[in-house]
Amino acid sequence: MADWDPAAFTKALIADIREHGGQVTTGPMAGRSLLILTTTGAKTGVPRIAVVTYTRDGDAYVVAGSKNGMPTHPAWFANLVANPEVTIEAEGKTTEARAVVAKGSDRDALWDRHVEAHPAFADYPAKTAGRVIPMIRLTPIR
Repeated sequence: MADWDPAAFTKALIADIREHGGQVTTGPMAGRSLLILTTTGAKTGVPRIAVVTYTRDGDAYVVAGSKNGMPTHPAWFANLVANPEVTIEAEGKTTEARAVVAKGSDRDALWDRHVEAHPAFADYPAKTAGRVIPMIRLTPIR
């Protein structure tokens, strides 16, 4: 069996999302609500792409900085904190958005809705070594 290549997997996932109007049609992520998030590197200023699970909050997209429950934040989180204007590709549309990290009860409510929509996330907090998983609202800029 060949070694798993995460870069090739992500590249194929992005191609699938783009080719099918924002839908994932093949592989283990088929049917999931995923968006392509392009941030600007906090240190490099270079565009960085990540694929993340989302839920909706009105017009906004909501993503969790879960990193599958790892004890550190995902790299894209530092990027959007440093440079909150991002590009998102979701539901067959590409738009510029502003990222805002939710706080307090707002964060908790977004987390609860995210877990309700994506039950696998419920196990992540126990794995984080005490890290609070950030919830980020990506609001389209009109």
